[in-house]
Amino acid sequence: MKFTYYGHACFAIETKGKTLLFDPFISPNPMAKAIDVASLKPDYILVSHGHGDHIADCAAISRQSGAEVISIPEVIGWLQKNGVEKVAPMNHGGKKDIGVGTVKLVNAVHSSGLPDGSYGGNPAGIVVKGEKNFYYSGDTALTMDMQLIPKWTKLDFAILCIGDNYTMGYEDAIEAAKMVECKTVIGVHYDTFPVIKIDHEQAKKAFADAGITLHLLNIGESIEF
Repeated sequence: MKFTYYGHACFAIETKGKTLLFDPFISPNPMAKAIDVASLKPDYILVSHGHGDHIADCAAISRQSGAEVISIPEVIGWLQKNGVEKVAPMNHGGKKDIGVGTVKLVNAVHSSGLPDGSYGGNPAGIVVKGEKNFYYSGDTALTMDMQLIPKWTKLDFAILCIGDNYTMGYEDAIEAAKMVECKTVIGVHYDTFPVIKIDHEQAKKAFADAGITLHLLNIGESIEF
């Protein structure tokens, strides 16, 4: 399984010949200007919630690639109005088989509005069980609901928001990693805006002191699991 980071909270997972793209926010992100959005051809796009910094490129990438978009119904409805045809609406607690594994939506404590100001439904985290099992927190505060995840799935890695202010900071993300019983974490949702800039070395040390490995990838960088 291959993980590729596209900046902010956008990343792709390649597994069993399929590509899953998460929360596509690339073209509006100056830090990701080297990424060619037109070259991305995922099979599935998974969207955690409706904020612009998670959905900005979703419709364009789905239209160009034919990717099916998986998200909560309110997000799916907005995408359909923006020309997305292949959709799979889900909701919290639901599970979907996508051929290379299953996708389950779990609780996230955040807000959610769509780019036009309309209601975005409830935000979600995402658990994928397949070749490797992983949890993507989406944008969330630390929540006790994370303790449920290892009851369903033994994780190989977790993708956690760590930038603070709008989401968990890295201190809370360490507690989240403990709750989901995962020793390998990839940090997302940091550095994009001044208010979420972090000290990389300080964050890595804090995780290491807790016995957890934190990966902070460069945009465009990949890692194998």
